[in-house]
Amino acid sequence: MFTSDTSRALLSAQGLRKTYGSTDALDGADFALMAGEVVAVMGPSGSGKSTLLHCLAGIVPPDAGTVLYQGKEMSSLSDADRSALRRADFGFVFQFGQLVPELTCLENAALPLRLAGAQRKEAEAAARNRLQQLEVDDIRHHRPGQVSGGQGQRVAVARALAGDPRVVFADEPTGALDSVNGDRVMQLLTDAARQTGAAVVLVTHEARVAAFADREIVVRDGKVRDMAGAA
Repeated sequence: MFTSDTSRALLSAQGLRKTYGSTDALDGADFALMAGEVVAVMGPSGSGKSTLLHCLAGIVPPDAGTVLYQGKEMSSLSDADRSALRRADFGFVFQFGQLVPELTCLENAALPLRLAGAQRKEAEAAARNRLQQLEVDDIRHHRPGQVSGGQGQRVAVARALAGDPRVVFADEPTGALDSVNGDRVMQLLTDAARQTGAAVVLVTHEARVAAFADREIVVRDGKVRDMAGAA
């Protein structure tokens, strides 16, 4: 049973359904995220957890159900408005970083701000602050192919946080890292998010990673169970 108070949520969903072919990726999923909260979304492969994240972020429209961000239904926004929202209010961290190989680490971290219209000097100053916070300012002039996987993922986190987003969506952010680097990335990600007040939706299948969150939910067979209410 889902127990969080969706009326106070920064981001919430009710009755989400999403089908791919004959497969129900989501089957009536509910979700709520409070401002500044870190929520781990757990579940086995194919359970629907990444589909839930994509629906919450406005990347994929659900077949049924509603997603509300700051009380406004996402489906009421145009594609352009949803794209603008993702640039201004949302940050993203992916499993393999997805840094642009031709750009330096500093330019990668500044990229969302540049795409949003910020001047280069302003964008790179904000990005460098995040690189310093993530302990990778010393590699700012390196390209992604010249740094380690752990360093690259810290740059990806810096990129996600550079624009001071309200929500960070992290999809298996440590999946390509060893446990030592993974733990450090998670510590830095959650510390930085809490310092800036950003909420985090963290998709993972690892209990060790989920332990960095304030709350855990489990997605199984397209449905959500809040572990805070589990016996």
